[in-house]
Amino acid sequence: MLARLQESLQTAIQSLMANKLRTALSLLGILIGVGAVIALLAAGQGVQDYIQRQVQAIGPNVLFVFPGGFSQSGFTRAAAQQSGLMRPILTLGDARALQDPTRAPDILMVAPVVAQTFPVASEKERAIVTVRGVTPEYRIARNWQVDRGRFIEPEDEGTRARVALLGAETARTLFGEGDPIGQLIRIRDVPFRVIGLLSRKGGTSFGNDDEVVLIPLSTMHQYLYSVRGRGGEPGLTAIVLVARSHERIRIAQEQAITILRERHGVRFREDEDFTVVSQEEILSLFGNLTAILTAFLSAIAGISLLVGGIGIMNITLVSVRERTREIGLRKAVGARRRDIMLQFLVETVLLSLTGGALGVLLGIGVAQLISALAGGAFRAMVTPGAVMLAVGISSAVGLFFGLYPAWRAARLDPIIALRYE
Repeated sequence: MLARLQESLQTAIQSLMANKLRTALSLLGILIGVGAVIALLAAGQGVQDYIQRQVQAIGPNVLFVFPGGFSQSGFTRAAAQQSGLMRPILTLGDARALQDPTRAPDILMVAPVVAQTFPVASEKERAIVTVRGVTPEYRIARNWQVDRGRFIEPEDEGTRARVALLGAETARTLFGEGDPIGQLIRIRDVPFRVIGLLSRKGGTSFGNDDEVVLIPLSTMHQYLYSVRGRGGEPGLTAIVLVARSHERIRIAQEQAITILRERHGVRFREDEDFTVVSQEEILSLFGNLTAILTAFLSAIAGISLLVGGIGIMNITLVSVRERTREIGLRKAVGARRRDIMLQFLVETVLLSLTGGALGVLLGIGVAQLISALAGGAFRAMVTPGAVMLAVGISSAVGLFFGLYPAWRAARLDPIIALRYE
């Protein structure tokens, strides 16, 4: 058996090398398909790893309260609130209620937030930036670090001070390589003095934290965001909560939901007009989305493998026709059907394996290119499992699409084959 397999392998190599151009064109379909599958799986794995690291960097004890929900209607309602087109769902009164230790003993810290996009200008430059009105607690809740200067203090909040901290990219856009500390900027034509420069944090699941401006929440309500919610209370776009421990985060989440349901008048079995979400839930949501996207793109890439397999079948059928007399001669001298079938199956599997190996190299190269173009934001990860899957699929494609031509060759009548012109 081993001798027959070795002989079939030598014959297959000779046959493929005799028609180099045709062989190369047949390899192309498998090569592109395998390369696309590996590159897409690597990119999907890299995105999942990036999201996981970013969400975990938020902190294991952090909860977020957002207006609306994860349903389509919830997102629409939240977007309308962000644009100021409707009364805010969350208010400063909600944040104060969540600070009640008698009703929410497992909530350690509450940090209300208003986030809006405004034009921000220095003396020479201008940009459209996300401006967040925050309290001093926000620094601890979101693990912010100050590179230079200082963060917002209780006195700034109490006096509605017009002071601001700049994200790393915002500072570079407005001031270039100059020192922004002490400089004046204008947010919607309201002057603010820069008191701090935030350390570089990079993009997160909630946007690019390097392209922000932080100001006191009371200042935001006084000068930039005067929209009021129920009872005339100042509106919010989000509330950040810190639980006492990771083990108590579910209990803290339930306490927050209970308090907000009561304040918002949500009846039994009615859906909340807010969402309290934990790190694990955010990670699960984004993980499912990226997994679905990766599977969808990989299915599209699999079409290339299908086309490549059809190409292999085509070239093998042509080869069978061209070598009909050879097949008849081999049968006349004693070759059995399984010997003929083995010869052509080895040829198709060798063709697909060669294309698969070249496709692996192409996929790795494309994955490295994606990582380079991402600029360090994330790294496309080629795993051994993805390589084994791609090579296995390419082998299966060669075997599957080679069966019919090999069977057809094996079924040829030797007398008719010898007379074939």
